[in-house]
Amino acid sequence: MNKIELIATAAFGLEALVAREVRNLGYEEVKVEDGRVTFTADLSAICRSNLWLRTADRVLIKVGEFKALTFDELFEKTKALPWHEWIPIDGVFPVDGKSIKSKLFSVPDCQAIVKKAVVEKLKQKHKVEWFQETGARYRIEVALLKDIATLTIDTSGDGLHKRGYRTLSNKAPLKETLAAGLVQLSYWNPERVLIDPMCGSGTIPIEAAMIGKNIAPGMNRNFSAEEWGIIPKALWREARRETHDLAQYDRRLRIYGSDVDGEVLSLARFHIQEAGLEEDIYVQKLPMEELKSRFEYGCIICNPPYGERLGDKKEVEELYKKMGKVFGALETWSHYIITSHPEFELLYGKRADRKRKLYNGRIECNYYQYYGPRPPKRQETEAEETAAE
Repeated sequence: MNKIELIATAAFGLEALVAREVRNLGYEEVKVEDGRVTFTADLSAICRSNLWLRTADRVLIKVGEFKALTFDELFEKTKALPWHEWIPIDGVFPVDGKSIKSKLFSVPDCQAIVKKAVVEKLKQKHKVEWFQETGARYRIEVALLKDIATLTIDTSGDGLHKRGYRTLSNKAPLKETLAAGLVQLSYWNPERVLIDPMCGSGTIPIEAAMIGKNIAPGMNRNFSAEEWGIIPKALWREARRETHDLAQYDRRLRIYGSDVDGEVLSLARFHIQEAGLEEDIYVQKLPMEELKSRFEYGCIICNPPYGERLGDKKEVEELYKKMGKVFGALETWSHYIITSHPEFELLYGKRADRKRKLYNGRIECNYYQYYGPRPPKRQETEAEETAAE
């Protein structure tokens, strides 16, 4: 199986980042669409993309895609696909579904028809009449969009945002994939200082440190496809060896997190320890109003409260006004803030140099980007030397 089509799913607004990550892995045949990036690769790409993609939600095998206006059409075209090439005689193959703007709008019916079609195909190819489904898991999805059915098998298992370090969480955690996206959309690099003055349970500082040290986000977790017989164990061993070979464990970073909530900071410290990044991230209890830095240049990246609940709105608006003054005092720094509040720029007191629409879960947000001046070359060199000490 030399060439397969894979789909890396993504939150809206992060597709271009996912495409860039896919290309950085060496895969050239890339197609970007809303919510997904499709690329052509070999079997080893299942291992490498699951281990390395920071901003993708899942990696799926695209088994087939076709137009389906009737249930008969959905059944016959699904049955014609090569399911036997992936699913063995003992495979577990549940079927999920979704339908948007399609004639086949009943998702349970579509799921049942696809399940029946796959069973018929496997019966034909494996020469059996009954499947006990006691082996590895092959989660199938039928996704209908404007009458086009896309049939996939999930290789990831748990979503890729589950890195393994965040075993505890606060009330409204920022997804690891979005946090990594915020860092990659900024002008931060490992030689610069980074501060998250409302760090909560520590997700942004941790994701930044993993990026700075080139630590593969999936290094310390497992994936559904690791149990599949079709993918040689040697490919997984080789892909995991690559993550260790490319990690820059010795690179020194200057990443700081603070929060006014001491309880949530205990979560941050626990997660930092779980990620093995205690020497790279320093956190402290500190009100945002007291933020300052001895460094002349750096980046602030933060996910402040949004004021979604009516009772919190005035308090949050006061916070944004204070942020404008406090962050503005760091004139040579770059500031990056994500929020859903429609009047953020007015409250902050300054129009962003750029803003980008992103989704935090189901909440539509803007990522406000304020660019500080580029550090002089001399100071960049000094920063590199300080980081190396």
